[in-house]
Amino acid sequence: MAEQLSAGRFSQEAWARNLAAFEAIRTMPFNAELADGSLSRERFRRYIVQDAHYLIGFGRALALAAAKAPHPDRIVQFARGAETAIVVERALHGGFFQEYGIDAGTFAATPLSPACDHYVAWLIATAYAEPYEVVLGALLPCFWIYAEVGRDIFARAKPDNPYRAWIDTYAGEEFGEAVAAMIAATDEAAADASPALRARMHAAYTHATRLEFGFWDSAYRDLTWAL
Repeated sequence: MAEQLSAGRFSQEAWARNLAAFEAIRTMPFNAELADGSLSRERFRRYIVQDAHYLIGFGRALALAAAKAPHPDRIVQFARGAETAIVVERALHGGFFQEYGIDAGTFAATPLSPACDHYVAWLIATAYAEPYEVVLGALLPCFWIYAEVGRDIFARAKPDNPYRAWIDTYAGEEFGEAVAAMIAATDEAAADASPALRARMHAAYTHATRLEFGFWDSAYRDLTWAL
């Protein structure tokens, strides 16, 4: 599926350069146990709380990408993406929040983990300070890696997997279409970029990929602030 999505040169290069990192993410304990349904409720609970925090920052970064987009169609794409991150995907978390007894007060009182804080701060800083092309390089891994991990888990998860709602969302056709649109936008932006700018796009993509790994790993290992 990754090869089908990689329609343009930048995305092909980025996927190939970071393939080892993706394999590490795909096979890491969090995702392996999510796939077979053995992931502990406490680990998944930590993950969904942090992911809900993350989506707020991700929505802001998408809104900034919309503001920087050079074409009206891309403005609409990223503005809708920001809405989806805040409204639609948080509805998924809302179902799990109810199941796990997490109310608004509990969520608000839970601080961002070091991994989540780092990812959100870096993503928003990139969206503010960097040119449009680099912003897309930073945003793409969250879309693409989630889709590929979702498809991989969907292929091996049993129907009675307790995390089926999460699996179905990220392996679904609607999310797949959003990923394909993000890849197309990034390849479009890279097409006219100078070699130096493309290098910055690649650096952003690689760093975001590392942060994706760190986010899941942090939830699995319960990495918190020392003080």
